[in-house]
Amino acid sequence: MYDIIVIGSGPGGYVAAIRAAQLGMKVACVERESLGGICLNWGCIPTKALIKSAEVMEYLQHAEKYGLSATGIDKNFSAVVSRSRDVANGMSKGISFLFRKNKIETLTGSGKLTADKKVEVTAADGTKTIYEAKHILLATGARSRSLPAMPVDGKKIIGYREAMALPTQPKKMIVVGSGAIGIEFSYFYHTMGTEITIIEYMDRILPVEDEEVSKQMERLYKQKGMNIMTSAEVIATDTTGEGVVATVKTAKGEIKVAGDILLSAVGIVANLENLGLETLGIQMDKGRVITDDFYRTNVPGIYAFGDMTPGPALAHVASHEGIICVEHIAGLHVEAMDYGNIPGCTYCLPEVASVGLTEKQAKEKGYEIKVGKFPFSASGKASASGKKDGFVKVIFDAKYGEWLGCHMVGAGVTDMIAEVVVARKLETTAHEIIKAVHPHPTMSEAVMEAVAQAYGECIHL
Repeated sequence: MYDIIVIGSGPGGYVAAIRAAQLGMKVACVERESLGGICLNWGCIPTKALIKSAEVMEYLQHAEKYGLSATGIDKNFSAVVSRSRDVANGMSKGISFLFRKNKIETLTGSGKLTADKKVEVTAADGTKTIYEAKHILLATGARSRSLPAMPVDGKKIIGYREAMALPTQPKKMIVVGSGAIGIEFSYFYHTMGTEITIIEYMDRILPVEDEEVSKQMERLYKQKGMNIMTSAEVIATDTTGEGVVATVKTAKGEIKVAGDILLSAVGIVANLENLGLETLGIQMDKGRVITDDFYRTNVPGIYAFGDMTPGPALAHVASHEGIICVEHIAGLHVEAMDYGNIPGCTYCLPEVASVGLTEKQAKEKGYEIKVGKFPFSASGKASASGKKDGFVKVIFDAKYGEWLGCHMVGAGVTDMIAEVVVARKLETTAHEIIKAVHPHPTMSEAVMEAVAQAYGECIHL
């Protein structure tokens, strides 16, 4: 008998398992593939390794900007992919080490809830074993969504998983969807030399971001030479030829777009199949498991968190949800997650990072606002680094001074956004940010300068 069995070892599951073990519980984790789940093996980590290779490629291509000369620049696409896989494998081995350190048992196979709230694990050879626990945590994550107009076949129409390990680099790629996944792969493949066409159903790329961020990124991506189609919908695909031809519906009529490969980056679907949810009558809505603030389902002893539940499908969200869930089970005093203070990051170049309300959302909610914006073109560190594209934009409630939102485009901003998340958590005012000494020269000064600009105190604009 275990205290906790976790089904799924992604960033929600493995973190929950380790925290439970730290709290003295006997823990097992069910995993059918590799420890670390999609994030470590086919998502967050290996994509960043690919993007780093693209970033180095860009540096070499523009060495003359820094007074240097680099000739004969080329890439070994298979070696780039191989490095990414090596990084992912190393991270997965790290989770295995942490499990051994914390005495967590790994149950290899597919987990399923039984009628009497036990866990049946089916191994690769078909062997079934029943395990029992006081608490069962579901953290099975999600996978790429496949739309009828572009069914994923893994060869000509692919999802993010296939995009990370293509055997050869395509000459032309169609990317459908311009959220974080679509934008990141567009940056990587374009930098490697693939001709990219981005097709977005909404009226702008990165549609969840502030409108100024979307405009900046679209301008920069078009400057790089990418073809961007917004307010456009793929209504059919033809894979009978050598590549793929997408029929795209636009305001001006239907057009054909050809490519070697089409990447579907139009969202995700929760992994709910074959878990025994219906057997126990676990409540679901719109393809997600419904829980309370501490991730309890409607069935006592069964919990769920991460991408299989409503809320942002982000690794850091799943990890925090897992910790909250386990600490609540342990009887610790825990606060419910503040979903209004979740940072979002897109790891292209320049990077995009944001937290809180956009300017439009703040106005729609009836706030009277103060907006500050500081361009990296006015930053000494950005100028010295040759990374002047982008800005930091901040939004404050004019009446009470609440920091409503922050939106960044620029080099390294995915690391900078944490300052804003902590400041908002602590209910920090603009005055405190302005008076907190930021080191010079750094990119982080742009946060202070943007806040100062909102209140008429900016020095360098």
